[in-house]
Amino acid sequence: MKAQITFIDYVLKEWLIIASGAGFALTSLYTKHLPVYSVNEIEVLFILFLLFVVVNGLQKSGLILRAAQSIEKGRAIPLKLVLATFFLSMLVTNDIALIVIVPLTLSLNINRKDILVILEALAANSGSALTPVGNPQNLYIYWFYDVPPDTFIVTIAPFSLLFLGLLIVSSLLVKIRNDLHEDQVQKINKNAYIYGVLLIVILLTVFRILPVSTGTAVILFALVFDRKSLRIDYALLFSFLFFFGIADNLKTILSSEVSHSGHIFLFSALASQVMSNVPATLLLAKFTSNWQALLWGSNAGGFGSLFGSLANLIAYKLYVTHEGSNNVALFTARFIVIGYMALSISIGLYYLLYRTSALL
Repeated sequence: MKAQITFIDYVLKEWLIIASGAGFALTSLYTKHLPVYSVNEIEVLFILFLLFVVVNGLQKSGLILRAAQSIEKGRAIPLKLVLATFFLSMLVTNDIALIVIVPLTLSLNINRKDILVILEALAANSGSALTPVGNPQNLYIYWFYDVPPDTFIVTIAPFSLLFLGLLIVSSLLVKIRNDLHEDQVQKINKNAYIYGVLLIVILLTVFRILPVSTGTAVILFALVFDRKSLRIDYALLFSFLFFFGIADNLKTILSSEVSHSGHIFLFSALASQVMSNVPATLLLAKFTSNWQALLWGSNAGGFGSLFGSLANLIAYKLYVTHEGSNNVALFTARFIVIGYMALSISIGLYYLLYRTSALL
């Protein structure tokens, strides 16, 4: 009986890699070939691996827990976390913002962490939408259509600003209980400063200031000085590997079905629900010159399903695999329901603003 319960718990926590592996196999069988991985996708996986190692190292060094203790002593904790995620995602992408903020949130001695992680995922997706470098699909649209930066920001600003307002209100409504008692101040290991420098190095590779190969410094440091930091969630990395493969297979399957650019907003938003907003953008950009609708649709499509954006998967998996998490089924249901509420608001806002516009 105990083995059966353990197996059920494993499936509930690791259903993502099971489902993505099955989807990878089925779509590959349908297309009769294995997916092709681009250099960019391999680089993304490599950078994610490095980020997981560095953040794990920062956690073990005590720096993240020290930061958590500092946050706990202040007021409006949910608001501070959500705003930090929103504005950080504009600069370092939604994925990296969540890799930094979610572990910090899970280190806090407070309740309602599940709601906070969901709000942070929403903040990362909506905040990153405002800048060309906030997420991969924005950067692609920005370069592919040669959009002026000010035009880009003005076009998507109503989307980001509306959700900023909604997230502020939602954060203020979240009532948390701070369980902090006169705990000792967390000591910081000297490795924290090295990992801090390595984190900056990785961010510089994300912005293409340094070559991606520079990130091997993280692996070398971990192998020589801190092998425990290599004990990361490899199941999540393999889920991304499978997911990228599924997206490539779906592009092959769906490309023959896309023959015009009509209603590109709705198509991109809905396509993102099953193949993620980045590959949906890459697919639909070939068939439309309507970059405004594609920009709105791909960013709105980041809401909704767990597969809407890579950021959703990161936030979700970091929460459910954390040793302090509980009631995974309820968290999953809340994540999806709140996500689809956000998607519905996005669709309503778009049609409210552009119902008589040529963007439709």
